[in-house]
Amino acid sequence: MKAISSFTRLVSLLTFVAACAVPLVAAHAEGTVRIVDQYGVGSLLLKVAKDQKLIEKEGARAGLNIDVQWTTLSGGAAVNEALLSGAADIATLGIGPLMTIWDRTRGHQDFRAMSAQSAVPVYLVSNEPRIHSIADIGEKDRIAVVSVAVSQQGRLLQMASAKAFGQSEYARLDRFEVNMPHADATTAMLAGSSVIDLHFSNAPYQYQELDDPRIHKVIGSTDILGGPATSSVAVTSGKWRKDNPRTYAAVRAALADAARLIQSNRPQAAAIYIRQDASKLSEQFV
Repeated sequence: MKAISSFTRLVSLLTFVAACAVPLVAAHAEGTVRIVDQYGVGSLLLKVAKDQKLIEKEGARAGLNIDVQWTTLSGGAAVNEALLSGAADIATLGIGPLMTIWDRTRGHQDFRAMSAQSAVPVYLVSNEPRIHSIADIGEKDRIAVVSVAVSQQGRLLQMASAKAFGQSEYARLDRFEVNMPHADATTAMLAGSSVIDLHFSNAPYQYQELDDPRIHKVIGSTDILGGPATSSVAVTSGKWRKDNPRTYAAVRAALADAARLIQSNRPQAAAIYIRQDASKLSEQFV
């Protein structure tokens, strides 16, 4: 009986130790990363990393088998929601949504940029001949953006409004904004749709629109900011970085690999963009 009782206690102790160990391992599990990119050239580094399996290759070099799960979304608001809900570990964001999620998560999740991705300027364009500046935008006009007010383009419009009309009028143009994916807005602009007559776009969509003589540039991010600036970044949380240091390092190294490929082989980078975004643009245009 004593032998059975001792054995039972031993089994119970081992079961307890195992139960305590499981959450510890799960909390610091390495080798899985869920990434959200967005449509457009601003996510090109991640698109190249996806296409060429650069994260997996960097993981293998470090002796780590990494499972990379990809999703593509449109707009900073949707991407922020994916990050905040825990549905994504790393994502592409514009600077406006980055500031929003950084401010909301200080002291707990601590979302921050892990890498710049693009410094391509973004343009507000119009197919309405009377609109030459934001002062010409009136009650009947509608501006397509991917996320009203909180997107990178929405924040830039607020900065431009503050400069043009005074600090207290920074949100003056918010009521004219409508949510619309860049691809849909581009189609509407080129078709002359009455739904919108302005689009605060990004690459390559703004260049498609400006190829049409009926569409002109109203203002751009370089005009608003006074010079070039980072426009999109890869973002993750301080918690995920702490819990997954080897996977984080592999993603960082893969982004550097992607940058080198883009700089050394632009035709290949253009082909990757077309493939990953299912674009109908020519390689030469991209």
